[in-house]
Amino acid sequence: MNADRIVLGISGGVDSAVAAALLVREGRDVHALYMRNWDDDDGYCTAAADLQDARRVCEDLAIPLHVVNFASEYRERVFRHFLDELAVGRTPNPDVACNREIKFGVCLEHVRRLGAARFATGHYARVEHAPDGPRLRRAADRTKDQSYFLHTVPGEALRRCEFPVGALQKGDVRRLAREFALPVHDKRDSTGICFIGERPFGEFLSHFLPAQPGPIETAANVRLGTHRGLMYYTLGQRQGLALGGVRGAAEAPWYVAAKDLGANRLVVVQDPAHPLLMSEALRTEPAHWIAGSPPSSRFRCTVKLRYRQLDQPCETVVRPDGGLDVRMLNPQRAVTPGQSAVFYDGELCLGGAVIAAVHHVADSSARSA
Repeated sequence: MNADRIVLGISGGVDSAVAAALLVREGRDVHALYMRNWDDDDGYCTAAADLQDARRVCEDLAIPLHVVNFASEYRERVFRHFLDELAVGRTPNPDVACNREIKFGVCLEHVRRLGAARFATGHYARVEHAPDGPRLRRAADRTKDQSYFLHTVPGEALRRCEFPVGALQKGDVRRLAREFALPVHDKRDSTGICFIGERPFGEFLSHFLPAQPGPIETAANVRLGTHRGLMYYTLGQRQGLALGGVRGAAEAPWYVAAKDLGANRLVVVQDPAHPLLMSEALRTEPAHWIAGSPPSSRFRCTVKLRYRQLDQPCETVVRPDGGLDVRMLNPQRAVTPGQSAVFYDGELCLGGAVIAAVHHVADSSARSA
């Protein structure tokens, strides 16, 4: 193994291109690795164009480019779980699983085969290499921070990783891309998941999960319409319900408040702060901790229940099975099973877990009535 070699996961975007340029400027022995994780090129996925952009960047920087296909591993380890979760009414986050299983899993194994001791990506996060193990910190640019998506990456993988743009603001990354004259300096940021791309989500899912239409009802069991299938909706969703004006109801938008899997029923409400939408506690599956263990059996910290959410104060109790009971100090809206609860102590990402069940404000109201 070459102790001086570092492999840079290149995506064809501006962030990984700047990360590569910064490593080259440091005098590192840089090799680039482009991962193909999806094979169906039907015009929606941008993988072919992204690969060409990656080639142009590597040619300009005079670094070798390796291309590897992890599509079968992605389908087995990420996409199958994605479909299984949707089928039971949950809303999974495939980006979290992709980082754990692919980018910092099978990809790291391939990095070893390339003879490299280190691996770098264009993620917005920071790793602090302490004597007792790596620590995952938020990026300097809090609006771009991606530690949420990295919270299940094993510590042993983080020990070998570098995030060259994690200490930069996004504006500085764009400026550096222009200064380095990188061919992707003005390329817009990618959004969404490659295998879905810009295509309609419902159309894509229909190829893998059969549609199961059912009733859309109010919390009082009044039928309003028909849904296309519970997998097409998420809690708190406002768009795409096709309800329009409802006789006897206020002229106000409807929100998805619950998915009744047993009755194949979608429950909607008009109050965005309805008790069915507000949660004061949640339970998780067994948690992953960056340090290998939780801070203590009971602790206070902050938590993000979705990527774009601001940190929320909470009190967390670790159950004997490794799962967590989390009490929110302030009720939270549309907490969604299948999503990740990620815990922080200031700038430090402690770890996280998949949300398994939610305790709604409505549950407490019913008991006290």
